[in-house]
Amino acid sequence: MVDENGAELLGPADIRKLAAELGVSPTKTLGQNFVHDANTVRRIVAAAGLSPEDIAVEVGPGLGSLTLALLPHVKALHAVELDGKLAAALPSTVASRAPGLADRLTVIANDALKVKAADFPSPPTALVANLPYNVAVPVVLTLLAELPSLARGLVMVQAEVADRMIAGPGSKIYGVPSLKLAWYAASHWAGPVPRGVFWPVPNVDSGLVAFTRREPPRSDVEREAVFAIVDAAFGQRRKMLRSALSGWAGSAERATAILEAAGVDPTARAETLTIEAFAGIAAAADQV
Repeated sequence: MVDENGAELLGPADIRKLAAELGVSPTKTLGQNFVHDANTVRRIVAAAGLSPEDIAVEVGPGLGSLTLALLPHVKALHAVELDGKLAAALPSTVASRAPGLADRLTVIANDALKVKAADFPSPPTALVANLPYNVAVPVVLTLLAELPSLARGLVMVQAEVADRMIAGPGSKIYGVPSLKLAWYAASHWAGPVPRGVFWPVPNVDSGLVAFTRREPPRSDVEREAVFAIVDAAFGQRRKMLRSALSGWAGSAERATAILEAAGVDPTARAETLTIEAFAGIAAAADQV
């Protein structure tokens, strides 16, 4: 199926043929579920709101379904692929199906959790990816930390993970992923993705999460310090903060003093606090 912008997109038969030629079988270890529906990848690209000047990064391009749909809409695309066989085959797939766009693609054969800014030929501005379910949140957080140029993104993840990523204070599913993403960016739900567009068909539903980078809530505290408090608070999320943070603070008494200095009720629970409140706790800890 040829896209209106000149790239020949992959359908179900194409995906299976390519996989057979490469001797590739999707593995649960790498969280591989290949998208084989052209309308779905078009929808993802449209929702990403890309501009012709964007330099996109795609994580886990697999056999190239989303890659082919992205290339006509960006200045360059950096595809990060852990599977060596897939990384080696992707340029050939693009050259045969989108020959006029092949020079926009760079394949980085690496683990997205280990990739560094220096690995990219040019600073990426947008993340658009069908992320492996088992590492979706760590990948997003790693790239936001490592790539300050990354201004926005649209990622396809397990629906339950999507809900956790965008959850707000007071929700039962609000937690560490919600808060850590909120440090970097504003996020929102961008729509469901049906199971049938994948091969193999997963046992869970998928969803799209869009995010836009913003300034951190405070400039006088380090991200690592705030994240350590978030981890400690949600490590015992059912406890009051004065108890949940006693190990981090050194004692329940000091935790109480820090919380009061930050204007936070020591009897509150972690799930009621915003990322701004956690940043305030980190700032108060330096003074108590």
